[in-house]
Amino acid sequence: MAEDILSGLAGAIRGSVENFVIAILVFTAGLIIAYFVRSLMRRSLKPKLPPHVYRPLELLVFYSLLAVSGIAALYPFGINLSGLLIAGGFAGIVVGLAAQNTLGNLVSGVMLLIEQPLRIGDPVNVAGVSGVVVGINIFSTRIRTWDGPIVRIPNNTVFNEIITNYVRMRARRVEIAIGVHYDTDIDKAIETVKRLMESHPLCLVNPGPEAFVDQYADSAIVIKMRCWAPPQAWFATKIELQTRLKKALDEAGIKIPYPQLDLHIVDQEEDLRVRLRGGLE
Repeated sequence: MAEDILSGLAGAIRGSVENFVIAILVFTAGLIIAYFVRSLMRRSLKPKLPPHVYRPLELLVFYSLLAVSGIAALYPFGINLSGLLIAGGFAGIVVGLAAQNTLGNLVSGVMLLIEQPLRIGDPVNVAGVSGVVVGINIFSTRIRTWDGPIVRIPNNTVFNEIITNYVRMRARRVEIAIGVHYDTDIDKAIETVKRLMESHPLCLVNPGPEAFVDQYADSAIVIKMRCWAPPQAWFATKIELQTRLKKALDEAGIKIPYPQLDLHIVDQEEDLRVRLRGGLE
């Protein structure tokens, strides 16, 4: 009888030790995977993300893998994990539905920080909001509009909208239209505006400035002038060219006409009477 008890006790201890060893091996394997994933994230994501974004993301992934490893290590002891997994799954669904917008903004924020279609300091247009980016975090993007107010846009909206970035190119085109009188020498007018652009230090040589007749309007011949400038100096270049354009045309003797309407009287046989204010004719 005693031998049976000792034999059963030894078997139980041996089984417990085996289960404990298996649990240790499972948890160790999960720990190795967690450290491997963290190392992979540090090589691929850490250089691309700001510290305040990368650190919480790394901790979330690392400890989630450790939690999964701990749950898996309980299985050799006969603990039924199906109920726990089902409850966790339902809880995850409920939390996911409740925080759908928040999670969407979080994922979109991470994607924006990885792709980097816009950066802090970039002049942009996003979802109809134009201005300079002053902040990007994992939930929202803040843009200071041209007249001062700061607009907060959820990252989910930013990620799904068309983003126009005005400084992520090497050059940006300056385009100005000016109307000249119909009696103007067109070649002279084109040469004048081209010489103005060529003399500006911020107008690029390649591609070079160009000017051409754009349309024949009611009161003027419209000449369009184009040049390329560094994106950081685009606005200043355009303002300077528009300011100096009038003086350059005046010095060349080229007139900028007022809106006008010519009236031609065909039948001159009848008397043309004009009634003045006060009853006089």
